Amino acid sequence: MKYTTVRDRLWVWGHEEGSHNDNYGIQSTSRMTPAESAYYLGIRNALFVRYRDLPKPPFDQHALALRPLDQVTWSIVGAGGRTDAGELDTVLALAERFPNINSVIMDDFFRKTDDGGWQGVHSIEELQTMQTRLTTASRSLDKLPLWVVLYAHQLLPESAEETIRAHLALTDVVTFWTWQSGDLVHLERDFTRAEELARGKRMMLGCYLYDYGNRTEMPVAMLQRQCEIGLEWLRAGRIDGIILLGNCVCDLELPAVAWAREWISRVADQSVIDHNSVEVAAPVSVTENPHENPSTF
Repeated sequence: MKYTTVRDRLWVWGHEEGSHNDNYGIQSTSRMTPAESAYYLGIRNALFVRYRDLPKPPFDQHALALRPLDQVTWSIVGAGGRTDAGELDTVLALAERFPNINSVIMDDFFRKTDDGGWQGVHSIEELQTMQTRLTTASRSLDKLPLWVVLYAHQLLPESAEETIRAHLALTDVVTFWTWQSGDLVHLERDFTRAEELARGKRMMLGCYLYDYGNRTEMPVAMLQRQCEIGLEWLRAGRIDGIILLGNCVCDLELPAVAWAREWISRVADQSVIDHNSVEVAAPVSVTENPHENPSTF
């Protein structure tokens, strides 16, 4: 079996710096960029997601700051489910220039319908076309995987399951999020339901460093529970990775962020089996880990 480290499976969610200032009950001013938050947390993979249509293209300056990272996932549907005509073309061209951009994501993809169900930002036909475009991107990578955001509260009503399942079938990676911290007590139940809807798709667990749903600080105990369960699932092969959101609160001296940094420092160099690989390799020791010092890019 091939082994990787926990650090290889950790991601930080990024928006343009300051995107959440004066929102969600946040009183302090954040100036931390996605690249800085990766350095701060000791993580080498990041997502960059447009927020309120910012930044405007071209995105090269933002991509340059993330060039030292191992992997970057770029949004083609931004926060709030916003997307522009030609956004996929723009991101594909960006990925040609920056090889560490190796996947794309659709944030806030499912929207509520008038009858209380859910519909996708893009139709089934549009997703099929997008998958073809991602497959034929002229670069060394055969295909850019298509990630999507799925929330625990979108698992209801059950009458919407077929719609969600049909859209998830045309994605490659499902990132699962619990919007309000109180609902994390149902994490195991909700994640199992998400797995059933995803039907074998790769799964990622999203962890908020701030309780956006309740507009307050994330209780450390809730974050700890989620991260420790996520680590168990990572070792068992149920998830591919853990995403921490995000840079816009990392410099606000929040207890949850301090706990996350300490937790990462403890577990990041531990070995985990790469369940998506059949290659035979010896476990990676801390001394063999090329990212032994996460502060060195």
